[in-house]
Amino acid sequence: MEKSQAPNQKTTRSKWQLFEVIGISLVFGSLFLLLFAPNSLSELFNTIIKEVKPIVVDIFLTSEVGIAIIVSVIVGRLLERLGFTDGLIRIFVPIMKWFKINPSVIIPSVYNILGDINAAGKISGPILVKAKATKAEQKIAVATMIQSPQSFATFVLGLIALTAFNITAFPLVILSIFVPIIVVPFILSRTIYRDTKKVDLEDLPRFTPNTRFLQTIFSSAKEGAELLFLIIIPAVAAVFFFIGALKFMGVWSLIESSLSSMLTYLSIEPSTGIVSILAAPTLAVAQLADLAITIDPRLVVGSFVLANSGLPLSVIFGQVPVTWAESSGLNEREVLGAAIIGMVLRFITACVLGYFLTPFLV
Repeated sequence: MEKSQAPNQKTTRSKWQLFEVIGISLVFGSLFLLLFAPNSLSELFNTIIKEVKPIVVDIFLTSEVGIAIIVSVIVGRLLERLGFTDGLIRIFVPIMKWFKINPSVIIPSVYNILGDINAAGKISGPILVKAKATKAEQKIAVATMIQSPQSFATFVLGLIALTAFNITAFPLVILSIFVPIIVVPFILSRTIYRDTKKVDLEDLPRFTPNTRFLQTIFSSAKEGAELLFLIIIPAVAAVFFFIGALKFMGVWSLIESSLSSMLTYLSIEPSTGIVSILAAPTLAVAQLADLAITIDPRLVVGSFVLANSGLPLSVIFGQVPVTWAESSGLNEREVLGAAIIGMVLRFITACVLGYFLTPFLV
């Protein structure tokens, strides 16, 4: 029997596979570059490193952002220990019961506003599982979370920018940040993610843990450090690796110019909009206040709405899928799909508010 199987295995191994063809092509391509363009590989690595280093080192390692992630996990866990989650459930159960949706779907958004989008996923994922939220409801939670500012600093700096342009902030904040927490779950539960169910308060467990306060503080600090160094930084490096490769191939400038035109059409100030999408929304709203006062106010409104979201793209395509796949009942592909849907809704919100709400704010 073994003798008859051996020739078949040998025949199977001798057949060319797709990746073997790709591998051979890469080998000969590398040799060709070494012979005729020896500097090209080093230029590729230098371009990629120049893209990755400012984000990983300057933003996450040596600036306040990395510390803010760790601190936000500590704050989030302390709030959870003090009954914050159970308080939210009490408030939103009547509304979500009317919508026939598990009320735990709004928890990630609130933790996102108060802390950080990565900490929100780390803390809220297990809460959704404990609340027995369906996969559809967990996806709604991800898409809704993308509607909220991924740090409190972004929100505050955005208010400063609105004041600089004499734009009334209160209705914009209500319509762009707090209303979507209720409206987005309702829309998605009636269209894309319909597997939702009404949940009574009696059917939900209590979410406040019984851990000691000192243990909560030290374990959450360790959890925040692990989140930063083992999940966020690798995910960010992977995303900006591809951006660097596209820049080396000369494709990225075309993508960037097309993006600028699209943002202007959507009523979003292009320079700060690109910063929100690619780098950091906090930096974008800080730059927004320094723009010329003659700029069209609707572009400022659109930029404010876009910045107060789950951007940049490294978060959408890297950090959110990895964090939620580890802490919820979803895999990375499902999380990414929900995050993209949430981002599309956020662009629509920015466009609508920029065009139709701005005349009432200035």
